[in-house]
Amino acid sequence: MSQPRGKGAVTVNAEGIPTEHVPTEHAPTENRDPVARRRASSVVMVNTGDGKGKSTAAFGVVVRAVARDWQVAVVQFVKSGEWRVGEEAVCRDRLGVDWWAIGEGFTWDSDDLSRDQAVAVEAWAHAKATIAAGRHRLVVLDEITYPINWGWLDGGEVAAAIAERPATVNIVCTGRDAPPALVDVADTVTEMRKIKHAYDTGVIAKKGIDY
Repeated sequence: MSQPRGKGAVTVNAEGIPTEHVPTEHAPTENRDPVARRRASSVVMVNTGDGKGKSTAAFGVVVRAVARDWQVAVVQFVKSGEWRVGEEAVCRDRLGVDWWAIGEGFTWDSDDLSRDQAVAVEAWAHAKATIAAGRHRLVVLDEITYPINWGWLDGGEVAAAIAERPATVNIVCTGRDAPPALVDVADTVTEMRKIKHAYDTGVIAKKGIDY
């Protein structure tokens, strides 16, 4: 089936999705998984890179976990509790997620970086205890890469606490420039790559999209 589009016609499938650029001759016809499948009691995920979507993807996992009746905890290492971002309001107040926004905000807005460092250390102590307690099946360490890369937290200690977690505790870490220790301990590492970003053209963060 085809329909007008510009100067020519485009082929679409029964759902109306264009198919003219789908190379069907190269579509896989067999499963080429190289290893046998197995179940894991828990996994560690790292969302990193300079593109948008690291925390957004983590909060998508939060929703999935809540839908499975898991206990979920989120610890935010940069975002302040004063920000009241949309995902916090929904997850904490409506979905029952244990949410701690312990950060002090952007470092370039800070009047006291030593206090910011102390707050990051406090946030990690809380996160480490939460992981070790094993009560939550999912713990999100949002933007934890930044205090590690700034030298405020010991990346090796963070990785060790994750590696030694109770068997059923899943971890999602977010932030740019994930340090090697986090990458090594992770089961899945995804790099979000920026192609374009509205912020680069002067567009400020938008409610409902960015927070």
